[in-house]
Amino acid sequence: MIRVENLVKIYGHGEAAVKALDNVTLEIKGGEFVAVMGPSGSGKSTFLSVLGCLERPTAGKYYFDGREVTSLNEDELAALRNQQIGFVFQTFNLLPRFNVLRNVELPLIYAGIPQKKRRERATALLSRVGLGHRLDYKPANISGGEQQRVAIARALVNDPAVILADEPTGSLDSRRSHEIMALFREL
Repeated sequence: MIRVENLVKIYGHGEAAVKALDNVTLEIKGGEFVAVMGPSGSGKSTFLSVLGCLERPTAGKYYFDGREVTSLNEDELAALRNQQIGFVFQTFNLLPRFNVLRNVELPLIYAGIPQKKRRERATALLSRVGLGHRLDYKPANISGGEQQRVAIARALVNDPAVILADEPTGSLDSRRSHEIMALFREL
């Protein structure tokens, strides 16, 4: 599913250069759960950003489902992100002017899914994460844990092949954390 070979990511130039990723080689097969662990500043979020096609590596090769990602153009990367990758970011990246339902529908809009089907899928996932009663709320009017569950529902709504989650249960209580991890396992 995912294979990276000698992946390098450098920020800056010369004396100020920071090597966030240093020759990372890894293979992740479909259905595997993988945790990337390390201290703050060790490159975990950078690694997820490269795997999620949000950033390009400075060097190395990245293959997604057998396809070399490092050679794709911006439009191809955007299509890959939308169709194959679900993201749960540390900072949930919810759009403040949209309600909960619309935030979850957004990837489906970009994918060209008709409105009725979008609404059904988004509503079902929001109910699944315990937010069926908050569809019309704006992100500012729900708790941090609820915002995180909206972000998780948004990550799952396109039925992605891969879910990249940067601390996906960090703002959740113990019960909700277990429920979300069970949902990930089920998928």
